[in-house]
Amino acid sequence: MCSSDLLTVGTDHPFGPHHLPYGSFSIGAGQARLGVRIGEQVLDVEQAAGICHVDARPYVGGNLSRLLAEGPDPWASTRTWLTELIADDSKAEALAPFVHDLDEVTLHLPFAVADYVDFYASEHHASNVGRIFRPDGEPLTPNWKHLPIGYHGRSSTVVVSGTDIRRPQGQRKAPSDVAPSFGPSIKLDIEAELGFVVGGATRLGESLSVAEAADHLFGVVLLNDWSARDLQAWEYVPLGPFLGKSFATTVSAWVTPMVALADARVDLPTQDPEPLPYLQGEQAKGLDIDYEVEWNGTVVSRPPYRTMYWAPEQMLAHMTVNGARVSPGDLFGSGTVSGPEKDTRGSFLELSWNGTEPLTLDDGSTRSFLEDGDTVVLRATAEGVGGPISLGECSGRIRG
Repeated sequence: MCSSDLLTVGTDHPFGPHHLPYGSFSIGAGQARLGVRIGEQVLDVEQAAGICHVDARPYVGGNLSRLLAEGPDPWASTRTWLTELIADDSKAEALAPFVHDLDEVTLHLPFAVADYVDFYASEHHASNVGRIFRPDGEPLTPNWKHLPIGYHGRSSTVVVSGTDIRRPQGQRKAPSDVAPSFGPSIKLDIEAELGFVVGGATRLGESLSVAEAADHLFGVVLLNDWSARDLQAWEYVPLGPFLGKSFATTVSAWVTPMVALADARVDLPTQDPEPLPYLQGEQAKGLDIDYEVEWNGTVVSRPPYRTMYWAPEQMLAHMTVNGARVSPGDLFGSGTVSGPEKDTRGSFLELSWNGTEPLTLDDGSTRSFLEDGDTVVLRATAEGVGGPISLGECSGRIRG
């Protein structure tokens, strides 16, 4: 495909030159390369750097990892020279060999995941879960509005969109069961989330303020925190999620830079009580991103990210307040994105109210939790700087 087609993609396209998300791709049996998506094509960033006489070392290795280690100034300069290159018609012929149609490439995990933490930042989701499992008590736990609650996940099971998900096995025990049993999960669920990709590094013992945390947020991906609710319910007391979560987490193939979403930043919902000083800062903002959850071809929910209670800067500041290190490629999830209405809930646990209100799909079948062969696709859009932005797709199919 001639790169002149790439150069004509406008800002009305959700993957136009105002967006420029990064990913990892390969062609045939070739090695993975770092790419930037423009329209329905991908540009090889390392090769493009050579055309611009730019140091290509941050772009080698086949993914974003080396660029993530560089920090905010190189992130900004990379975006600048890529934007200028794409807009320069005189470079079209030189670029042509390094531009590839998406249907000609294989997409990979866009960065090497160093550490993975998942938060619980939606008040609507936390309240729904509380009402389901503690119907006679307060929906929110006493600490929920004082700190961003999270758990440490498993980075080695983060996979790229399109990867099949094997149904996990483990112990489960319903309240009515006399003893636990072992077998495949029968309450397999999803959690529609936003993943934040971290760059730069800190030393052990160093913490980040909200302002400093903002400088370490490189970009976002769609994230599906697959969850085995029956395994989770039996194991999570007293230390929190373990095997009910650690078997798989899916992320989208494209990392959208935070700078492209600057126009999507919005004020947080009122935080009452006021957070402690280390969680305060003008950089703590929400994001106006609209989600779509599709189950076997039926859109079952449209969660709004703008309702999330905790900001990503607050989550990262809290994650480091004890001196835990930040490393390039750290990933943290927002927790399930759920809104106030039933059709804005971001998990099947909530949508089916733990199986008591099954959903009817367009093909006439009913579902409460995932069955073998089911496919889930997450999509999301936002208004970016200069035009609309799509965060792509985050998909997975369940196999037994």
